[in-house]
Amino acid sequence: MMQRRTFIRALAAGVVGGMATTPASAVERMVPLPRARKTVLQPRVWQKISQASMDEQQVQQAVERIRNFNQPHRGDTVLPWAKVRLLKKVNRRFTRLEQWVGHANFHLLGFDEALKISRNSSRVGAFTKQELDFLEELFHHDASDYGFLGHKPFSQLTDEVPRKEVSKQPYTGNFLYRGDPVRMYNRIRRDVGDKVVLTSGVRSVIKQFRLFLAKAEESGGNLSMASRSLAPPGYSFHGIGDFDVGQVGYGAYNFTARFATTEVFRRLRDLGYVDLRYPEDNLLGVRFEPWHVKVRST
Repeated sequence: MMQRRTFIRALAAGVVGGMATTPASAVERMVPLPRARKTVLQPRVWQKISQASMDEQQVQQAVERIRNFNQPHRGDTVLPWAKVRLLKKVNRRFTRLEQWVGHANFHLLGFDEALKISRNSSRVGAFTKQELDFLEELFHHDASDYGFLGHKPFSQLTDEVPRKEVSKQPYTGNFLYRGDPVRMYNRIRRDVGDKVVLTSGVRSVIKQFRLFLAKAEESGGNLSMASRSLAPPGYSFHGIGDFDVGQVGYGAYNFTARFATTEVFRRLRDLGYVDLRYPEDNLLGVRFEPWHVKVRST
């Protein structure tokens, strides 16, 4: 049997038990969901394991899941159909809410403010008790049940982004925290040049809910699959400083592994800006994100 140290070296080389890294084009295809559906309220022991306590087999399984992040895997947490229908209703309300407040403002929208706006706008409509219970349940549920082992910067559903501490970045529609994040982004722009663009900055709890639930709906209610691409609400470091960059004109590919082949990424790497929050074959349960800039103070 392969020893753990040898196995870790094999991970670094990109091969585990003869398994080479899956090409991005294959990884990013959606496949049909399995029939077996599990409720979000049933935690499983294997998902409670910390990175430090993983044995060889568990490490291999974790790597397999994130290399094939857009596919269902055995043990995934999948919502029952009744909750999927509720998820879709919440997503439609979030869509109306974002249209009402504007895309840029939605990045900073707090939970209490969102409820107030929805109550006072017939166009958005008030969140029902069932919808609010669903959001609260998701926020407070331990994301390690999904296989996501990242930290949770926001502990309360009502935690807000302090608006006096952020600044809107011109021509991007995004905000960054003042201080280290803005300074780092400005250095990147100065050193990398005008081909680099800010693709995502500060995200409130509501914004992360919007992204995560949209991915969960796309995944047929598979919360584990969604969490391999997007941090569950409360778990995103975008809420406290991190940001995403891309290459001008590269569009949606800026949020795929292909970004690592761009001139902008090569410049970022060569200049020492590549300090990734979610590197290749990480054990946090998150796909490789070469576009995600880790702000060191966070």
